[in-house]
Amino acid sequence: MVMATSSEIHFELVELSGHLIAKGAWNAILRADCLYRSAHLAKPGHRCRLLQGTREITPYTLLAALDLSLGTCIQVVWLSGSASDRRSCGSACVAIKANGSVVTWGRADSGGDSSAVAPLLMEGVVQVCGNYGVVTWGRAAEGGDSSAVAPLLTEGVVQACGDYDAFAAIRGSSSVVTWGNAAYGGNSSPVAPLLTEDVVQVCGTNSAFAAIKANGSVVTWGNAAYGGNSSEVAPLLTEGVVQVCGTDGAFAAIKANSSVVTWGNAANGGDSSEVAQLLTEGVVQVCGTNFAFAAIKANGSLVTRGRAAEDGDSSEVAPLLTDGVVQVCGTDGAFAAIKANGSVVTWGPGHYGGNSSEVAALLTEGVVQVCGNRKAFTAIKANGSLVTWGDAANGGDSSEVAALLTESVVQVCGNYGAFAAIKANGSVVTWGNAAYGGNSSPVAALLTEGVVQVF
Repeated sequence: MVMATSSEIHFELVELSGHLIAKGAWNAILRADCLYRSAHLAKPGHRCRLLQGTREITPYTLLAALDLSLGTCIQVVWLSGSASDRRSCGSACVAIKANGSVVTWGRADSGGDSSAVAPLLMEGVVQVCGNYGVVTWGRAAEGGDSSAVAPLLTEGVVQACGDYDAFAAIRGSSSVVTWGNAAYGGNSSPVAPLLTEDVVQVCGTNSAFAAIKANGSVVTWGNAAYGGNSSEVAPLLTEGVVQVCGTDGAFAAIKANSSVVTWGNAANGGDSSEVAQLLTEGVVQVCGTNFAFAAIKANGSLVTRGRAAEDGDSSEVAPLLTDGVVQVCGTDGAFAAIKANGSVVTWGPGHYGGNSSEVAALLTEGVVQVCGNRKAFTAIKANGSLVTWGDAANGGDSSEVAALLTESVVQVCGNYGAFAAIKANGSVVTWGNAAYGGNSSPVAALLTEGVVQVF
């Protein structure tokens, strides 16, 4: 193992497609969160993993501790959705290839059939929202028809976020455009003057949106009962907010002082009064399922709040969550936490993936990422293999494709009832509910190489 011998280390941050994101020298005494910040400048609000070879670099890793014999090229793997988004609740899959083309499969009426806009998806796509404009397809009443705002989506879109029936997109001018079901946030006219500039992130529940502005304030709209009305905590949202996360019916905001503010449906985590004292400082990440939030603190401990009958009660595994937690992920009703030693802790109802006892021996070490869909989890290990558990019909059982998942997996994405994994050679493996994208055989020939991201 070769360690740093000088005060600075030179790195290159490179995407799976080979695109160079950043390069430069960083002080060896820093932690790797400085590399994550550099990566996030390329795609604001999006989550990523940093890999050195097959080893994951966590934000807490000391740069001086990296093994330079593995090289100074750091691979950036963009994860599905944005940092603020919950896992996809959709019923179709979308793959972006290195040549900028798009492949879709799954339920046709939920976006799996993109034939109507196929000529627009042959090249130039860099995200599902696109940097060269937005193309939409799927159920018209749920955001698939964006014709009413089409002139505003022809260029300059840098981020798009969807809830159950509507979309919100941030343009290059930092303004927001919304479309879809008005009751679900598709109509933002009540707060339109606040969305004309300086918006840096948008996040959704199942029927409301929250936007962070450059001054750290938050604007909300949509279904009032599910987070669209933040008036009760408005004085706490006028400045200093750096991240917002949503459950099915509530929002949680992390402020610059590492405190957390929650609002929305109490049964979905909107009322955090019982754990308020634990959320006044030191929070570094918040994750939501349908019914609860989990917050990681700087000391590696975890705080949960929400519907106890679902995943808001972590008391059975509490001794395992007092330190060392570095990532947390959710399904509809359960959580999985990765610890610094690469082990995984799960809680919540078994039919949502909260019981991982059948694969426990495979989750004691080496896990670098966990992804959830509606009822199952998938874990990527440092050797590139995958472990799955939860509801078998919805991706918890990957035995039919197990031989393809023993090595070289670099990204996994889950939707309503299926998973898709990208391998190092750019091919895609799918499993789970066939109707929701678990069967990709109709487009298999297009997924054998060149895929760089899946949603």
